[in-house]
Amino acid sequence: MHYLQKNVLKFILTFFIANISLSQTIDSTFVEQANALLDAKPTAYSKIDDMLQPYKQDSLQLQYLANLYKEKKYLHGESYALNAIGIYCRNTSQYDKAIVYHNKALEKAIEADDKELRVNALNMLGVVYRRIDGIRTALDYHQEALALAETIEDRTDSVKKSIAVSLNSTGNIFLALEQYDLAVERFKQSMRIEESVGNNLGLAINYHNIGYAKEAKGDLEGALVDYKESLRYNIKADSELGRVICNNTIGRIYIKQKKYEEAIEIILSTLKNAEGLRDKFHLSAVYSNIGRAYFEMGNNALAKKYWDEGLTICKEYKLKSATAEMYEHLALLAEKEKEYKKALDYRKLSYDLEEEISNEKNFQYVNNLMIQYETEKYNAQIQNLEKENETVKQTLKRNKSIWITSSIVFAFLAIMIYILYRQRLLNNEKKILTLEQDMLRSQMNPHFVFNSLNSIKQYIISNEQKNAVHYLNKFAKLIRKILDASRVKVVSLSDELETMDLYMSIENIRFSNEINFEVLVDEDINLDQIKIPSLVLQPFLENALWHGLSSKKGEKNIKLSVTKTKDDFVTIAINDNGIGREAAQKIADNKIVKRKSIGISLTKNRLTNFVKDFKNTFSVDFKDLKDINQHPTGTEVVLNIPLR
Repeated sequence: MHYLQKNVLKFILTFFIANISLSQTIDSTFVEQANALLDAKPTAYSKIDDMLQPYKQDSLQLQYLANLYKEKKYLHGESYALNAIGIYCRNTSQYDKAIVYHNKALEKAIEADDKELRVNALNMLGVVYRRIDGIRTALDYHQEALALAETIEDRTDSVKKSIAVSLNSTGNIFLALEQYDLAVERFKQSMRIEESVGNNLGLAINYHNIGYAKEAKGDLEGALVDYKESLRYNIKADSELGRVICNNTIGRIYIKQKKYEEAIEIILSTLKNAEGLRDKFHLSAVYSNIGRAYFEMGNNALAKKYWDEGLTICKEYKLKSATAEMYEHLALLAEKEKEYKKALDYRKLSYDLEEEISNEKNFQYVNNLMIQYETEKYNAQIQNLEKENETVKQTLKRNKSIWITSSIVFAFLAIMIYILYRQRLLNNEKKILTLEQDMLRSQMNPHFVFNSLNSIKQYIISNEQKNAVHYLNKFAKLIRKILDASRVKVVSLSDELETMDLYMSIENIRFSNEINFEVLVDEDINLDQIKIPSLVLQPFLENALWHGLSSKKGEKNIKLSVTKTKDDFVTIAINDNGIGREAAQKIADNKIVKRKSIGISLTKNRLTNFVKDFKNTFSVDFKDLKDINQHPTGTEVVLNIPLR
């Protein structure tokens, strides 16, 4: 029977079954189970999943659950059921319906204030949009899911699996953008999580994706090894879909290796199972590869048969990338048969679809250039500092040799005094160089550079060109100022405030521009005449951002004020309305990964060196701000720096 005829019959049968009354199909055991969950009303995702997992493949039972829990206002159960219906719709290639149900699940999860349910709904929305080539939207959903999941402190196995799904899906998006190394990095991170929770299906998926990346880079043998490893895990997980996908991609490798008969044998062996799948996305790929194998063997009739059937599926289920691929195949076939007009028409259709999809992918070139340029510049700067450090060491050795030789001429005591004096100077120079080098490394933190570029990249993804150019210019100017600052010991307070304004602008992107940053300077202060160590204010602003405001909800303010309370001092105060030092410390103590901050201590050392020849010394005071009820209202850092 032709595929179209079989498809029509299946559609009629599915429609008929979907409209049978619930009272005729819902058995009493299931109803008892549904009501038992309703009586208990657990909020933990794992408990809900344990009870409802057996019914996730039955759309009628899932719809019954959604209606029941909606009526009884059990938000957690309703969100779970709606998300499961969305997965069912996706697996039956009903992508528009899947999006509707996942969005409803997300709304209920937000209403229930359940992070884990929100993460699941966001991840599933990303998977659906990725399936229909909505790359930009898919990336947004997966990144939101990952960021939210990482805020969950007590991570159950299901939360870990959600993080693995986010990483895997982000890797798949990088595959689509041809960022293969970044993709493999995400897959390996996901794989480590799947190993920790013993998820064979998750391991199968990640091995397969790594194989795809190797295949795209031309490593066919390496890809074949990973595809076979994926097949092994799919067999352990008893996943029919996984076996279909792996046999198809193994067949594709055989085609590229010109082993056409082996390719046809393995793909045909899985064709019947592929046609039995409700998810037609993978069936279209099977038809594509069978047609390709027959085409390479010169059997044009069979190639056209399978490609035509594949094209019908792709158009019916709106699979843009696969449709463009089918048109390209048919164009090759038409050229081979000297039907050039038809080949041109097919190629135009393929080109139009690729053009439509390519808008999701254009930003990768700018992204590559930005990352490569900034990385090379950063590495070059570090290498220069290391060379300068080596020069100091060599100078020290040479001077020691000179003074040892001179000891024959000068008296022993004079030589010892002079050597000690020189040693002190050189140690001081080395200390200064080390401080400045540490300062530069802390400002050129790879995480800050990557996260800043990643934030700017989101404007490119969202096609917000003006914002992207605006913040890219600011980022470039900030990096230039940081590098310039590494060459001088002091800068004017005016330059320092300008650099801090650039720094806050870049960091504010990651806070969705929620931070209100204000600088107040007394009118009688000449900022150009006041000299301070370069980048000395950045660690205090970073503390206010990431310890004070990152966990705060509502209005977020930072105020930097410059006053002159005494003739010989300038006072710089940084005030934030964050959660306070005590709450921030509790959050830091509860984090699994402890990150040691050296910014403040490094700044104090630099200030100590800066004022060593001054009449007065500096002071740094941290003040906990509280309201009349002694509730924390923020933190104030007061820095007093002598002027001469």
